[in-house]
This record gives sequence, structure tokens and C-alpha cells, in this order.
Amino acid sequence: MQRPSLIIVALLSLLLLPAAEAADWKPAAGPMVTRWAKDVSPENALPEYPRPQMVRKDWLNLNGLWDIKLADGAQSKILVPYAIESALSGVMKHSDRMTYRRSFEIPQGWSGRHVVLHFGAVDWEAKVSVNGKELGIHRGGYDAFRYDITDALKTSGQQEIVVEVFDPTNTASQPRGKQVLHPGGIMYTPVSGIWQTVWLEPVAQKHIESLLLVPDVDAGCLRVTVGGTGTVEAVATDNGQPVARVSGTAGAELKLEIRDPKLWSPDSPHLYDLRVSLKSGDKTVDEVISYFGMRKIALGKDDKGITRLMLNGKFVFQVGPLDQGFWPDGIYTAPTDEALRWDVAETKKLGFNCTRKHVKVEPDRWYYWCDKLGLLVWQDMPAGDNKTTEAKKQFEVELQRMIEGHRDHPAIILWVVFNEGWGQHDTERLTKWVKEMDPSRLVINASGWTDKNCGDVIDMHNYPGPGSPKPEEKRAAVLGEFGGLGLAVSGHTWTKKTWGYKGTENAEDLTRNYENLLRKAWTLKDKSGLSACIYTQITDVETECNGLLTYDREVHKVIPERAAAANSGKFSPAAVTKEGSR
Repeated sequence: MQRPSLIIVALLSLLLLPAAEAADWKPAAGPMVTRWAKDVSPENALPEYPRPQMVRKDWLNLNGLWDIKLADGAQSKILVPYAIESALSGVMKHSDRMTYRRSFEIPQGWSGRHVVLHFGAVDWEAKVSVNGKELGIHRGGYDAFRYDITDALKTSGQQEIVVEVFDPTNTASQPRGKQVLHPGGIMYTPVSGIWQTVWLEPVAQKHIESLLLVPDVDAGCLRVTVGGTGTVEAVATDNGQPVARVSGTAGAELKLEIRDPKLWSPDSPHLYDLRVSLKSGDKTVDEVISYFGMRKIALGKDDKGITRLMLNGKFVFQVGPLDQGFWPDGIYTAPTDEALRWDVAETKKLGFNCTRKHVKVEPDRWYYWCDKLGLLVWQDMPAGDNKTTEAKKQFEVELQRMIEGHRDHPAIILWVVFNEGWGQHDTERLTKWVKEMDPSRLVINASGWTDKNCGDVIDMHNYPGPGSPKPEEKRAAVLGEFGGLGLAVSGHTWTKKTWGYKGTENAEDLTRNYENLLRKAWTLKDKSGLSACIYTQITDVETECNGLLTYDREVHKVIPERAAAANSGKFSPAAVTKEGSR
């Protein structure tokens, strides 16, 4: 059975644009580009199937050139799904209101089926219409949403989609992470409008609406809940060979018994394939392809009685970077799927076994690469100001969507409700709510700053550090942010003016200081009971030059082999720190 990443994009010929129309687009002249920007075109804008854990064979990608009208009346072409502020959009300017428009045709082979229009993410409010019929208004900049557009379609010929977007960025209180209208310091360029893949798929009137896949290592099974109505069958395979099968009713929890499961971990990221079918009698009316990993994350005591983060029943010291998920040419959107994969693979090559996705939610394919390549993920909820009752309610709505939309990914092991004190409110209630919503994972109530003595983890931020909070009877201790060693590399900076938490002179100096920080962190593992540490950060971001790589991903600012060894707890006795210690 092929992995989703290997599935040939269906109906690709329908995406090809007339040469004259394609010629209307070119990337804007941004401050910096990545090597993958050259592979982006109107005919090839993120063509991969966008939802790897629920794949159908028939679909139509609507990425490509759309018409756009901005709040000031300016009209142009925009390359979807790159946000309007990005160079790859071809526009590279901000507008708090914009109207997207494009035409498409329904493939003849879809006759007799319902047609669903999917949006990976639109920041922030989107009113969607097809052929003049309003389908709904969605609010939330990070979650996928969809509409059944069947009743709005014409019987044949050209169909038209209109998406009216409003994005207040930091003039309102909605979740937005690090987006601000006037970027600088630790805040960055905003993202407005469509920034993830838009696509269509045909489905039966009764079809599979969702999957909930919960590995239960202790019970030796995968707990499967299929959204929809009717009878369902789930078949798990390993290297093409069936290993488990179960049938039952949609909406009820089914148990796929996985005998002697091959456990998923960063060292061995084993994935099982899964086929789920919806039946009407003996006839299959819908089928999706998925995958899952068998792994367990929990708290436990080590041989010294210290509360630890336990992966598959064993303490694994987690070392990872802070990952902002920004790109110089695509801002929130990676130029290509290969670029997404490269970031995950490079994190692994640098000796990290985890990463903290910082106040941003990624497209599904980023989590797929973490699942496939084996990278543990701490997932932050994007921050908002949460100053009003309405804003707090919206925060909860988007928090729930983030969890429900991504909880099938085995790589995600931990939810972070708040970062530091950003919009922090009702911490105890929300932490308990998240834990009840997803008891299979751990929860941090607040990473850094104002800990409210709840959740599974106590988290400290310490720059440059490192430091460690004290482990508790029912909470493990982690260092959620430290480091921030700065080094600007000429020819690879966003602007002439840059900064870092602590400056270094060159790659050797940066590497030596990095080794010293990691040596201390590994010492804290044994001395203070530290279970994990997160270094700021994997790449530079805009003016912030404290990455291990430059923002364009072209230059390793640390010596890679030495950084990888340090991250794995291996230190040369001859490596002298700047302070002269060994």
C-alpha cells in the first residue's frame, strides 16, 4: 500500500493554466528566498494530497492563480495557497480585507456524488460562496474547514468560488501567534487570507466524515472511531500484510487488536497502514486510506523515584529546538512539500529527538513528516490577547479544533495551552479540559512564566540558561526555552539590523557556547531531574538571528557534527568552553 506522499496527484491536467494567465504571475521581490522557491509555479503550487491520514483517490487541487481584490480596490492575481504578505503570493502586501475569486469545472466522473470544498486554513475570517450562494462564515486562522457545495453547483460548465476574508491581525484579540502589523524583535510578518491548500473531493451521500485513532499500547490495540452513519470496517496492514481487522457501527469505538505491536519512537518511527471502509450491505460506499503509530506517552518514575516523561514506558531525555514555522518567501507556508520534509529531516540530523512548534499550527503534511521520520512534537496553541469574553470563547473554539484536527498524529505527544503569560486566563479549567479532551497525551498549562500548578509538566524559560524547575510528585520538569545564541551571517539576513539573546563571534564560538549549554542541560537531567530541554531556535526568523541555521536554510551557523553530538549527550573532553572549563 502506498504512503500518501507517494500518491500521484489526481486530475493534474485540470490544474494546468493557459500560458498567458500563468505569465501574469511572478514572485514578488522579497528580502530573501529559499532554494525551493524556484520549484514554485502556478502549475505546481503544493500539488500533494493535503490530508495524509484520510486519503481518497479522487480529488481536485484548487491551488494556483486566483483573482484577488484588496481593501483599497487594487486587483491582481495571487498564487494560492501563499498568504498575501508573502513573496510567493506575487502580491506581498497586507490588506485586512480581500476577496478571492476563481473558476473551476467539475470532472465528469464525479457525476452523482456530493462535492465537498476543503480549506486547509484561512486567516482569519472567511465567507465562502459558490455561484453566488453563500455557504457559511468560518472564523479561525489555523484549522481546516469544509462545505458540501453540491446544491450550489450548476449542472455543467464553469463554477465560481468567492472567498471574502477579514483579518484584523493584532488590532483584535483572536489567536494569531507571532503575527503583527509592524514586525520586529520576536514578532514577525502577518499572514492574511488563504495559506493552506484549497481542494475538492467527491463523496457518497453517506460517507466517512472523520477518524479518531488512539493507540493503546497497554491493551495492545488501536481504538478507532469513525465519524458518519452505517457499518464500517477497518483493516490494519504492515508492509502490505493484514495484521488486524474489525467491523462495527460508525460513531462507536472499535478496537483493532495489534499483537506484539512494533512501537513508534524517534529511533524507530514505525507506521502501520489503515484502510477504513463504509458499507451498505456488501457494497463499499466510501473508503479512505490512513496510517497510525503505536506509542505511549505518560508520566512515570525513574529508578531514583523522579517523575519523568516516559515514552513507551521508558525515560527518554528530550532535546529539541523551538520551531516558529516561518519561511522568508512563504511566511507561514513552506514553498514546497520537500521544504517541509527538509526542515524535519534536518532537525533529526542535528541530533534532536523532539521539537516545540511555537504558537503556530502547521499543515497536516508537516505532522506527517514528523510521524514518518520520527520527531516528537510539543504543540503550542497559537496565542491571542484574550482580552474580552468573546475573545476567550474564540480561543477555546480554536483550541478544541487544533486538538481534534491533529490528535491522530503519533508524533504529537504534548499540548501547550499557553506560552508564557500571553493571553493567559482560566488556566486550571482549560488545562483540565484539554486533558479530558485528549487523555492519551500530556499537557503543559503554561510554558514559562506563570505556572498554575496544574497539568502534567512544570515548565521553565531561562535565557541563556540552562536551568531546571523542580520535578513534582505528579509533574515532570522541563526547560521550555533556553539558549538564543546569536550570530548574523553576512548575505543571509532578512535585514541589516539583527539581534540575538547573546552574541557570538563566529561558527566556532557559537558551537563552543552551544556545547557548553547542552553539557549543562544534560547535567541537569541527572542533577535536578530535568526531563527535556528546548533550545531557541532551529532557524533565524526575520531580524531574530539566534537560529542554528540561517533563515533561508542555506548556512549551518553551528558546526553540525558537534551540535548533533551535543544534542545526543556526547561531548569531547577536549572541547574548551569560552569560560575555559572542560
